Amino acid sequence: MFERFQDGARQAVTLAQENARRLNHHFVGTEHILLGLLDQPETLSALVLGRHGLDHDRARRTVIRMVPPKPGETLDAEALESIGIDLSAIREKVEAAFGPGALDRKPTTNRRGGLLSGRHIPFTSRAKKTLELSLREALRLKHRSIGDGHILLGILREGEGLGARVIADAGIDFAALRHEVAGQLTDHPDGRRPTT
Repeated sequence: MFERFQDGARQAVTLAQENARRLNHHFVGTEHILLGLLDQPETLSALVLGRHGLDHDRARRTVIRMVPPKPGETLDAEALESIGIDLSAIREKVEAAFGPGALDRKPTTNRRGGLLSGRHIPFTSRAKKTLELSLREALRLKHRSIGDGHILLGILREGEGLGARVIADAGIDFAALRHEVAGQLTDHPDGRRPTT
């Protein structure tokens, strides 16, 4: 299925994993897919959601409120700063050397106890369903490839994951959003020229 994904859709899946790492989540859910869509401000999904008042920062705050970090899983930046350690500077240097989210993921081991890279985070069943539904949305619209807008339609169609709850929490009407995104996709199936 991923061979049908356009660049923006592939990037959304990659960014979903990065968002899960940044939030110290050990799974990729529909909320992370939504954040991955919103991480690309020039895509159809981000533009349409932005017109409805939902941007990456607002969605991220909602996700954090809905899935708060577990005690002991976050570093206290203020405490580190009080002893002269700039956590953001350290994070930048580590991520430049080891990739985005390198500090956020726990080392994992294989069955023999060998260290794995930690690059892959498993997708929840709802996230997998959302990606499957994005294919169905593309087929319904008679499109040969899957763009970021199809993924947003997949989130709406799945309707019960945290991604949909974040959209609902922003007060966005699903039917109106679906209609607008489908209209944009019909006008621009390649996803490259969304209107603002």
